[in-house]
Amino acid sequence: MINRLLFGFIITFILNGCTIQAQKVSVAAASDLKFALDSVISVYQKQHPSEKIQVTYGSSGKFFEQIQYDAPFDVYFSADVSYPKKLKELGLAISEVKTYGIGRIVIWSKKINPNIEKMKALLNPKLNKIAIANPDHAPYGEKAKESMQYYKIYDQVKGKFVYGENISQTAQFVQLGAADIGIVALSLALSPTMKKAVGKYYVIPEESHQPLEQGYVILKHAKNNPHALKFYNFVASPTAIAILTHFGFTQKAS
Repeated sequence: MINRLLFGFIITFILNGCTIQAQKVSVAAASDLKFALDSVISVYQKQHPSEKIQVTYGSSGKFFEQIQYDAPFDVYFSADVSYPKKLKELGLAISEVKTYGIGRIVIWSKKINPNIEKMKALLNPKLNKIAIANPDHAPYGEKAKESMQYYKIYDQVKGKFVYGENISQTAQFVQLGAADIGIVALSLALSPTMKKAVGKYYVIPEESHQPLEQGYVILKHAKNNPHALKFYNFVASPTAIAILTHFGFTQKAS
């Protein structure tokens, strides 16, 4: 009798463990989404308290490479919509690619007010270090480079660059004083952390770079996880879109 009870307990424990595991959704997300997506997840989990959304933030380009080598992510949010589109073409994504917003880049500094000189603020001789995300794999770094080339100042300032692995690390450089000025995501400039740092920012005109259209997709790893689809759909809801808009992600006109 005791053995039967023990066996029943073990089976119940295993089944419950499998259910809990199935309710976890593992997300890879561009670091510019840190505050916006955390807010979206907070609202989602209040509505679905038994589900857990686990997020890793980093470089969109590096996540793209990792996913091609079977990194165990269920949903991928990229600062460059072309990455999830490529994963779809490669058969590594199982949903349509959705756009969650269009990002903007800003010049941010605690040392000067970049609104006065705008792009020429980067030429200020008193500023020795300029932080940008690495343009080789970070979409925000690529757009920062495009803008500086558009305004014909890139060659004059490139010797001062301090490269962040992603846009979140880039923002930390200027926030903590490791760089005097930087080009960061508007979504991070609007975050509580950056606001507390009491810096000022100038929004770089959109015409100076290609659009930072950003997108997300459900990955092949989530084929047996219905909760990934629930979360994917929630991000397209009016509630989630309102949060994303609050953090500076422009929505595409329908």
